[in-house]
Amino acid sequence: MANIHSSAQVHPGARLADDVEVGPFSVIGEHVEIGAGSKVGPHCVIEGHTTLGRNNVLHGSAYIGCAPQDMKYRGEPTRLTIGDGNSIYQFVTISTGTVQDEGITSLGDDNWIMAYVHIAHDCRIGSHTILANNATVAGHVHLGDWVFLGGFTTIHQFCKIGPHAMTAFTAAVAQDVPPYVTAAGNRAAPAGVNSEGLRRRGFSAEQITEIKRAYKILYRQGLSLEQASAEIAARAQERPELQVFVDFLSSATRGLIR
Repeated sequence: MANIHSSAQVHPGARLADDVEVGPFSVIGEHVEIGAGSKVGPHCVIEGHTTLGRNNVLHGSAYIGCAPQDMKYRGEPTRLTIGDGNSIYQFVTISTGTVQDEGITSLGDDNWIMAYVHIAHDCRIGSHTILANNATVAGHVHLGDWVFLGGFTTIHQFCKIGPHAMTAFTAAVAQDVPPYVTAAGNRAAPAGVNSEGLRRRGFSAEQITEIKRAYKILYRQGLSLEQASAEIAARAQERPELQVFVDFLSSATRGLIR
């Protein structure tokens, strides 16, 4: 049976695995499901149609599954789904989706969501991301795996951030950020390749060199986006680490940071 503090309020309809821990003064709604090994700290609120997987930790005063901050929302039973092994820190807010999109906000596995982060409705967050303190992610944003958002980053709605990309402290992102790229400034502009992050994840020196070449093709040779995409696609035939670049460039929707 779940270990629920006497001051917590858990709706009888909520489904909690037997070893879930719920701290003092937390509130868990009717349509919430929490998987094995998860811990809910004090003063947390989990509501809406929200599903958490296994081994998630919510620290004090996190508020997830809250209604979208969207004036078109009319109480539809949209969802929030969170995978396994996520750490969600103090005062984080994560909204459910809206029917104007697919109705789901989602987070993958092993994400590190630091204090005061806001993840808005219909966002798709991959796995192994780090969102530093006060990062604000507007509605319909997609973050790929291994993305790092520096503190106080702001991301405009509908933007896409590619895998292994990084934003600097206070970056204001209004267009798509390609994989591997570091974005900095207001408005955010390309500031090189996230080389240190790639080294930490086991990319070889040769792979990082190829990624830097692709960056130069995209940003330093005066080519049009169409020309740069074609040249990177040709190199990707022999360098598989560039394929994620090719796929992203073909699906960018808000234009690239330039």
